Amino acid sequence: MFYIYNKKEVKFQRISRAFLYINLFLLIAIGIVSFAYGRYINVETLTEYEKELLLVNLNEEKFSEEKLIILMKQLNIKFPHIVLAQAKTESGHFKSKIFLENHNLFGMKQASVRVNTAKGTQYGHAYYDSWEQSVYDYAFYQCRYLGAIRSESEYYAYLAGSYAEDTNYVSKLKKMINDYNLTAIFEQ
Repeated sequence: MFYIYNKKEVKFQRISRAFLYINLFLLIAIGIVSFAYGRYINVETLTEYEKELLLVNLNEEKFSEEKLIILMKQLNIKFPHIVLAQAKTESGHFKSKIFLENHNLFGMKQASVRVNTAKGTQYGHAYYDSWEQSVYDYAFYQCRYLGAIRSESEYYAYLAGSYAEDTNYVSKLKKMINDYNLTAIFEQ
């Protein structure tokens, strides 16, 4: 069986071989046409509208904390203020090598027994095509392991026991949530 990832529904869906072969053929055909056409396009010949579309597509995956918050809300991440504190902590306020090169916001390792979006392992951590894929992977992680958790105290207990090696991890998260007033961000 073949599966395709549906970002809107955040799940994998079964596809037929015929669908796969048709899309593969179309992708190859588009690639050939794009390559041939692209050799003759000059940026100066594009209209202003086409230039704007090109810029939007080039900047589409650029990270910002605001985009992270929006995606977390869209994915209905449990206890998003805690997860945002985790992202800030694990990524060194979005400046760590693991975040910048691996697009890994949460210091996640590559999963071997659950659905995940990681492309492999680099520097001992999972790496992703984009920071968004890291958030999707965390959502899968929550669904798999944290589905029964109903309170912040249960969530913190799980993190302390199973997520981080640092014995002060939970107190660091709580301090960050307090210092940056992260709970208020998600109450709007």
